[in-house]
Amino acid sequence: MRHRHKGKHLDRNKESREALLRNLATSIIIYEKVKTTKTKAKAVKPLVEKLITTAKKNDLTARRKLLEVLYHKKAVSKALEVLGPRYQERKGGYTRIINLGRRQGDGAEIVQIEFV
Repeated sequence: MRHRHKGKHLDRNKESREALLRNLATSIIIYEKVKTTKTKAKAVKPLVEKLITTAKKNDLTARRKLLEVLYHKKAVSKALEVLGPRYQERKGGYTRIINLGRRQGDGAEIVQIEFV
Protein backbone atom coordinates (compact mmCIF):
# COMPACT_ATOMS: atom_id res chain seq x y z
CA MET A 1 0.00 0.00 0.00
CA ARG A 2 1.19 3.49 -0.76
CA HIS A 3 -0.92 5.59 1.56
CA ARG A 4 0.18 9.24 1.79
CA HIS A 5 3.08 8.79 -0.64
CA LYS A 6 3.06 11.87 -2.84
CA GLY A 7 5.03 12.36 -6.02
CA LYS A 8 6.65 10.06 -8.54
CA HIS A 9 9.94 8.20 -8.19
CA LEU A 10 10.84 8.71 -11.88
CA ASP A 11 12.87 5.47 -11.69
CA ARG A 12 15.67 7.24 -9.79
CA ASN A 13 17.04 7.32 -6.27
CA LYS A 14 16.36 10.31 -4.03
CA GLU A 15 19.48 12.33 -4.85
CA SER A 16 19.19 11.86 -8.61
CA ARG A 17 15.49 12.69 -8.56
CA GLU A 18 16.02 15.88 -6.56
CA ALA A 19 18.86 16.97 -8.86
CA LEU A 20 16.69 16.31 -11.92
CA LEU A 21 13.81 18.38 -10.54
CA ARG A 22 16.11 21.21 -9.48
CA ASN A 23 17.71 21.30 -12.94
CA LEU A 24 14.32 21.25 -14.62
CA ALA A 25 12.99 24.03 -12.36
CA THR A 26 16.09 26.13 -13.08
CA SER A 27 15.60 25.67 -16.83
CA ILE A 28 11.91 26.56 -16.62
CA ILE A 29 12.68 29.77 -14.76
CA ILE A 30 15.50 30.79 -17.13
CA TYR A 31 13.84 29.89 -20.46
CA GLU A 32 10.17 30.20 -19.35
CA LYS A 33 9.18 27.07 -21.33
CA VAL A 34 10.69 23.60 -21.56
CA LYS A 35 9.81 20.42 -23.46
CA THR A 36 9.90 17.31 -21.28
CA THR A 37 7.92 14.17 -20.54
CA LYS A 38 4.49 14.41 -18.97
CA THR A 39 5.53 12.68 -15.75
CA LYS A 40 8.51 14.97 -15.19
CA ALA A 41 6.40 18.05 -15.91
CA LYS A 42 3.77 16.95 -13.39
CA ALA A 43 6.50 16.28 -10.81
CA VAL A 44 8.22 19.65 -11.24
CA LYS A 45 5.09 21.82 -11.43
CA PRO A 46 4.51 22.10 -7.63
CA LEU A 47 8.19 22.95 -7.10
CA VAL A 48 8.09 25.79 -9.65
CA GLU A 49 4.83 27.11 -8.21
CA LYS A 50 6.35 27.25 -4.71
CA LEU A 51 9.48 28.99 -6.03
CA ILE A 52 7.44 31.71 -7.73
CA THR A 53 5.35 32.21 -4.59
CA THR A 54 8.60 32.63 -2.64
CA ALA A 55 9.96 35.04 -5.28
CA LYS A 56 6.90 37.27 -4.91
CA LYS A 57 8.10 38.31 -1.43
CA ASN A 58 11.35 39.72 -2.91
CA ASP A 59 13.41 40.02 0.27
CA LEU A 60 16.67 38.55 1.54
CA THR A 61 15.00 35.47 3.00
CA ALA A 62 13.31 34.75 -0.32
CA ARG A 63 16.63 35.11 -2.15
CA ARG A 64 18.32 32.66 0.23
CA LYS A 65 15.49 30.12 -0.10
CA LEU A 66 15.71 30.33 -3.90
CA LEU A 67 19.50 29.91 -3.76
CA GLU A 68 19.00 26.67 -1.80
CA VAL A 69 16.95 25.16 -4.63
CA LEU A 70 18.06 26.75 -7.90
CA TYR A 71 21.51 26.06 -9.31
CA HIS A 72 22.20 29.37 -11.12
CA LYS A 73 22.25 32.85 -9.66
CA LYS A 74 20.85 34.03 -13.00
CA ALA A 75 17.69 32.00 -12.32
CA VAL A 76 17.38 33.43 -8.82
CA SER A 77 17.72 37.02 -10.03
CA LYS A 78 15.22 36.43 -12.85
CA ALA A 79 12.72 34.90 -10.43
CA LEU A 80 13.02 37.87 -8.06
CA GLU A 81 13.23 40.71 -10.59
CA VAL A 82 11.02 39.49 -13.47
CA LEU A 83 8.70 36.65 -12.45
CA GLY A 84 7.89 37.80 -8.91
CA PRO A 85 6.56 41.22 -9.98
CA ARG A 86 4.82 39.69 -13.04
CA TYR A 87 2.69 37.38 -10.86
CA GLN A 88 2.32 39.72 -7.87
CA GLU A 89 -1.48 39.94 -8.22
CA ARG A 90 -1.99 36.26 -9.12
CA LYS A 91 -2.86 33.84 -6.29
CA GLY A 92 -1.41 30.72 -7.92
CA GLY A 93 -1.43 28.66 -11.08
CA TYR A 94 1.65 30.20 -12.65
CA THR A 95 2.40 27.31 -15.01
CA ARG A 96 0.53 25.31 -17.64
CA ILE A 97 1.24 21.98 -19.30
CA ILE A 98 0.52 21.64 -23.04
CA ASN A 99 0.51 18.22 -24.73
CA LEU A 100 2.75 17.98 -27.81
CA GLY A 101 2.35 14.33 -28.77
CA ARG A 102 4.55 11.29 -28.40
CA ARG A 103 8.31 10.87 -28.70
CA GLN A 104 9.42 8.91 -31.77
CA GLY A 105 11.84 6.54 -30.07
CA ASP A 106 9.93 5.14 -27.11
CA GLY A 107 6.46 6.69 -27.44
CA ALA A 108 6.69 8.74 -24.24
CA GLU A 109 4.22 11.60 -23.96
CA ILE A 110 6.02 14.90 -24.58
CA VAL A 111 4.60 18.12 -23.11
CA GLN A 112 5.67 21.73 -22.86
CA ILE A 113 5.57 23.31 -19.42
CA GLU A 114 5.48 27.10 -19.54
CA PHE A 115 4.47 30.14 -17.54
CA VAL A 116 0.97 31.52 -18.02
